[in-house]
Amino acid sequence: MAQPSLEEQYWLKWTHSRDPHAGNMLVRKYMSLVHYHVQRISIGIPKSVSKEDLFSLGLTGLYDALEKFDYKRDLKFDTYASFRVRGAIIDGLRKEDWLSRGARERAKKIESKIEELEQEYLRTVAPKEVAASLDVTEEEVLQTMNEGFFANILSMDEYMKESEDKEQQTYSIRDDKAVLPEEELLKEEMYENLAKVIENLNEKEQLVVSLFYKEDLTFTEIGHVMSLSTSRISQIHSKALYKMRHMLTKIMEQA
Repeated sequence: MAQPSLEEQYWLKWTHSRDPHAGNMLVRKYMSLVHYHVQRISIGIPKSVSKEDLFSLGLTGLYDALEKFDYKRDLKFDTYASFRVRGAIIDGLRKEDWLSRGARERAKKIESKIEELEQEYLRTVAPKEVAASLDVTEEEVLQTMNEGFFANILSMDEYMKESEDKEQQTYSIRDDKAVLPEEELLKEEMYENLAKVIENLNEKEQLVVSLFYKEDLTFTEIGHVMSLSTSRISQIHSKALYKMRHMLTKIMEQA
């Protein structure tokens, strides 16, 4: 009979007796998951939110995954932990007012200017046109709109959670494993709206969004695939989010 690997020994000790040393070794092994999700999520949020804070939230998610994971189940821990880590970071951001009043005011100012220019030109305006009109840099416009886009996604997710909670309070005890029809419909609606928005991006923007969010490639890896520099991929990504934010806002206003 083959001897269990070192990792398997750690899991056995942790599962049976919550051995501290085994737990610490497992945390060290999967710490890269926290770094990975912090790096990806930090791209779309204000620079005022430190990566250390995101890392702390992600580490809480990793500890939670370690506590709740059933080693006997036919499921990879890194897959299970990824959901917990990302969820912990997103929940932490949602609970804090991480988008400052100044950032919200800048976003409203830019959105107002976009609406004004679109009414004047009768077409979608580019971020450089908005920047020129406000006498700011194009990078400032993109960063502000991207932060607002991320805030919208958090708000939509929070709305779904609140709707689910209100429905359950009236007739049942919450079951975290159950997927309610109301929650499923709201999620489907959000995904449909995002799909409509993505369809309106140009070919390069769609490819960057798909490779980054669906295939989990980094900007550097996407650059290799598309034979473009990392900075150019970052620029395409920012402009894609700028367009998505604006189109998503319009869809939500019409709903």
